[in-house]
Amino acid sequence: MSQRTVYGRLNERLRDFADQGKQIQVGLIGAGRMGKGVTNQISRMVGMRVAVVADVHPESAIRAYTLNGASEDDIVRADSTSAVNRAIDAGQPVICEDGTLVAECNVDVIIEATGIPEAGAKFAYIGIQNGKHVVMLNIEADNVVGPILKRMADRAGVVYAFADGDEPGVLMGLYEWADTLGFEVVAAGKSPAYSPQDPYATPDTVATRAAELNLNPKMFCSFNDGAKTQIEMCSFANAAGLVPDVRGMHNPQGIEIQDLPTIYRYKEDGGILSQYGVVEICAPIYTDEGKINYHKSVQPGVFMIVTTDHPEIAKDMAHLLKNQPGPNFLLHRPYHLCAIETPLSVARACLYNETTGGPKGLYSEMIALAKRDLKAGETLDGSGGYMVRGRLEKATLAAEQRLLPFGLAEDITLINDVPKDEPVRYDDVVLDESMFVVMLRRLQDAHMGPSAQS
Repeated sequence: MSQRTVYGRLNERLRDFADQGKQIQVGLIGAGRMGKGVTNQISRMVGMRVAVVADVHPESAIRAYTLNGASEDDIVRADSTSAVNRAIDAGQPVICEDGTLVAECNVDVIIEATGIPEAGAKFAYIGIQNGKHVVMLNIEADNVVGPILKRMADRAGVVYAFADGDEPGVLMGLYEWADTLGFEVVAAGKSPAYSPQDPYATPDTVATRAAELNLNPKMFCSFNDGAKTQIEMCSFANAAGLVPDVRGMHNPQGIEIQDLPTIYRYKEDGGILSQYGVVEICAPIYTDEGKINYHKSVQPGVFMIVTTDHPEIAKDMAHLLKNQPGPNFLLHRPYHLCAIETPLSVARACLYNETTGGPKGLYSEMIALAKRDLKAGETLDGSGGYMVRGRLEKATLAAEQRLLPFGLAEDITLINDVPKDEPVRYDDVVLDESMFVVMLRRLQDAHMGPSAQS
């Protein structure tokens, strides 16, 4: 039996690392809101530093550094891997426009935060091939090709991981706890990030609110039409081996958090589920003023419903949880801190070779549904656009019906009409086989295929 080396608590290990004059060298690809959040937090830590930032908008990469005390005059602009490496070796902050340079340079780990499936697939793959750990803040790419990337990382001896603080990573912490202790997971999920939701939202319909929040309308639309929440649950589902009970999940309305164990049980017991081991979302509760009641809602946290067939354990759970009689019990983490917690995944990967979570197979699939009647000859515009919305489906069913993965539904041409609310199928489009994410998905389908829930 192999024996795991114990280094002590994570904070102590990082301090020891720093005391030895060492730092985890972090490469960031994508300096948007999440990417800047990562650099902000790492700037307050010991034992690691953001060594290089890549963004197609150089001003965003520069801002990631200057927000944390760097002088713009000291920031090196690089256009080659060797130039990036020289700056890293000299301890200088360095930026570039091409994420490939980050994936190839002398860093220990890359954080992929572009949110673009094509970019995420390419940069994660290159990073793995160059012996880098990969922390994925790009779950849009993970949905499409995460399983094959995780397999490649395992074989290369590096870590492919979700980001702690993002919902998939936070839910994996709850799932690991429950599964390790032998509980049966009934359902796990979250609330939509922005509610009420409009499945037919477009960048135009959300433009005013997006401007108030200083957010990109297309990105904000992906939250409002429900796709972003479904994408988050897809990544977690594939890591935990769970599936949606129904397409798009149930999303019950007006359910207070303490009532979730009653709602998430079998139909014959008065609940809404036809099976256990599912991912779910539930709408938040509102005050009379129309604001979210965070005391009664899951949002902004995550939840997990567990059960046990051992009567004494059930009795102990009911006693210790006080207001939960069972047989199903609620675990609730009332917050997730997005980019703020991402450095924890970096530290675990680099110091312990441990993952916050990653896909162990393709159990659930994000599919594309038409927001309106679509016509042959039109070019799909992807997540948060005017044409398609993403919904979660069982991967086995998606494969049987040749349903197009949602992450591929961008910049491709329709060859058939698709009626409103109907799924887009592989046979309805012409894929660009030169796209990296398409090539990697083809490889995944050829060597892995959908995973059936055990």
